[in-house]
Amino acid sequence: TASSRLIVTEGIHDRFVAAVIERMKKLVVGNPLKEGVHIGAVADARQMESNLKYLELAKSEGGKLVYGGEVITEDTEGYYMQPALFTGTTNDMTINREEAFAPIACVIKVKDYAEALATLNDTNFGLTGGICTESLKYATDFKRNAKTGCVMVNLPTAGTDYHVPFGGRKDSSFGPREQGTYAKEFYTVVKTTYIRA
Repeated sequence: TASSRLIVTEGIHDRFVAAVIERMKKLVVGNPLKEGVHIGAVADARQMESNLKYLELAKSEGGKLVYGGEVITEDTEGYYMQPALFTGTTNDMTINREEAFAPIACVIKVKDYAEALATLNDTNFGLTGGICTESLKYATDFKRNAKTGCVMVNLPTAGTDYHVPFGGRKDSSFGPREQGTYAKEFYTVVKTTYIRA
């Protein structure tokens, strides 16, 4: 449930990007068993190849790589990649239309809240979405109108409690939810039987 599309209003766009880059510079990639490491290896060579394909695709479609994306060599065997941040992306770019499952985030600049919500919902996926705001009006509207299975307000989009239902909308999932009491339905095969008394 990590955020890959970062939809940012134009009034804070530049400050937001600068702040994200400063935070990304502090992330340490390497063997996750070592103290101080934040991000471990990519799952395997195939996933690394996919990640690099999405990096090049985002560049070719007009995205501007403003930080990261480098392959890192470590003493520990594995496939390591510096997380990447793109700006200048639009919601019609492949990187923002597909689930890359890569350490790549893309900033989409929008005019205002209304455009941000429309951009959020303009996707085939809908697992989780979040909003950062001081406005109770926008937070309430977002919770009601975000077409996602999980909604976060002023929180990261990653992680949900085990006792609550987990799942998305659209192509992100279908039917019953995992976790919580909904998990019983998720893991149950129903059978109807009759017997003559």
